[in-house]
Amino acid sequence: MTDSFCKACAKTWPRADHIIADLGITTAYLHDDQYFTGWTVLVLQRHATELFHLTPAERMQLMEDVNQVAKALAQAYGAKKINYELLGNQLPHIHWHIIPRLATDPSPLEPVWRVAHEAVALHDPQLRSHIQRIREVIEASR
Repeated sequence: MTDSFCKACAKTWPRADHIIADLGITTAYLHDDQYFTGWTVLVLQRHATELFHLTPAERMQLMEDVNQVAKALAQAYGAKKINYELLGNQLPHIHWHIIPRLATDPSPLEPVWRVAHEAVALHDPQLRSHIQRIREVIEASR
């Protein structure tokens, strides 16, 4: 199922050049803003806005995918903590923000949404390097 008005379904968000891995029912992307290094978005491949719209098997697989990406980010970046966000207010399509919080975190006690900052956009080769770093850890865990 898709929604023609949904940016995730239309494949206009996240950016295609930010794909880390296709995990089956989800796709992992490096978030556009890398102020928090390793910030990743895990997007459900079909349109759904609520967890209760998923079958039990889809919900279980979604959580396995969230876990796999979080574990990969922790390993790839030596995260002290992982933050998880499933909101959907701005984009009503199931997608998880999975954010490694590092020892160098500028505001370790604040949620990322409340930290005022200029967005950090990565460009090649740095963008490719971060994507490959996470991808290799995910592939090694399969």
